[in-house]
Amino acid sequence: MNGVRAAYRKGMGAWVASRDVDILALQEVRAETDDLTALLGDEWDVVHDAATAKGRAGVAIASRHKATIHRIALGADDFDSAGRWLEADYEVDGQVITVVSAYVHSGQDGTPKQREKYKFLDGMAERLPEIGRDGRLAVVLGDLNVGHRTLDIRNWKGNAKKAGFLPKERKYFDRFVGNPEKPGYNAGAGFGWVDVGRRFAGEVDGPTPGTPGAARRSTPTRAGASTTSWPPPLSPRRPSRIRSTRHRPTRSAGRTTRRSWSTTRSRVFP
Repeated sequence: MNGVRAAYRKGMGAWVASRDVDILALQEVRAETDDLTALLGDEWDVVHDAATAKGRAGVAIASRHKATIHRIALGADDFDSAGRWLEADYEVDGQVITVVSAYVHSGQDGTPKQREKYKFLDGMAERLPEIGRDGRLAVVLGDLNVGHRTLDIRNWKGNAKKAGFLPKERKYFDRFVGNPEKPGYNAGAGFGWVDVGRRFAGEVDGPTPGTPGAARRSTPTRAGASTTSWPPPLSPRRPSRIRSTRHRPTRSAGRTTRRSWSTTRSRVFP
């Protein structure tokens, strides 16, 4: 969004009103919760995690129905992921779906910013198998700031040494959805997650995600070249085996927790 107030001045309210949206994941909110709720209106329930530094990052999820619980933070306890990872659980037709709003660091190769990005991606690599365990329904939405495949970015050769398309970054997504050069890619390989946009669009350049920011953002941060897309949403294809759960201390009072694990079994949905 690059600032929810700026986005609304540029027509975001009309964009949202023109679409039949039940759950809306937002990144780079860059505002207080009161600002967000005032702009969206009373018909939306909002969960929001602001960045530690005021006016930076910030992720939120707005929904027509109230979340049953939401969780914040990612990775090691000493890693500051505030404003970049937010999970919320919603009950839909008797089933619980976990929705994640994620804002991965843009990074800059050879700098502390890139090291922070890898810490975040390490946190995702730890958390994603746990979210999709036992066939739970889940979807990750957001600004993932990594182009996984050469189809995802124009002039990929010129960007292979730049943050956003570094080989090490892309290998994380090989783990998430599978290596596109090997069997099982996007069909349960890796951690069992599916690149939803690629699944529906097929082996074509792009597709460009259908968000109000996508049409304006022709150059990815730090990549310096026009793109067809960065990765669209991820959704788990299959459950992982049940492992012992781990509980970590709450980060704040109420129903907001740093982690919330469950061993409840549920049906597997395609």
